[in-house]
Amino acid sequence: MSNTTNKKNIEVIQHVCSALLRNDIDAGRRSILEGYPFVPRERHARNYTNFRKLKIFMRDGFIDRYSGEKLIFPGTLKVFSAIYPNEFPYHKNGKMTVGHMAYWQLFPTIDHVEPFASGGRNDDDNFVTTSMMNNSVKANYTLEELN
Repeated sequence: MSNTTNKKNIEVIQHVCSALLRNDIDAGRRSILEGYPFVPRERHARNYTNFRKLKIFMRDGFIDRYSGEKLIFPGTLKVFSAIYPNEFPYHKNGKMTVGHMAYWQLFPTIDHVEPFASGGRNDDDNFVTTSMMNNSVKANYTLEELN
């Protein structure tokens, strides 16, 4: 999001706050509708298999496309967890308080360059390899929105 857009959105929020202080609910509603309206985003079903993810990882050389850092083949980390369950725990849902941080820092995942939540496609051209950590940080934003 550009600084100009962000400034405009903040101004709308300020107008809504002023309207609420005046107890003018309708003026606040108009400010939102005219200046910062909610735009529902179309939702598509995610469509990728483990094999497809592996193809993306191999295409990208197991390099995090956002940081340039090397990532580890997923099976390697899971072997560590199988052999060292207490020292290198795995959690199937990636729970940080239970699983080893390596799963967040070094385990590759795919991310939509154009966010899925914004209507981004499930095309290989829209996928990049990244760590769980960077995927989580980027969330549903574009790189431009995050600067």
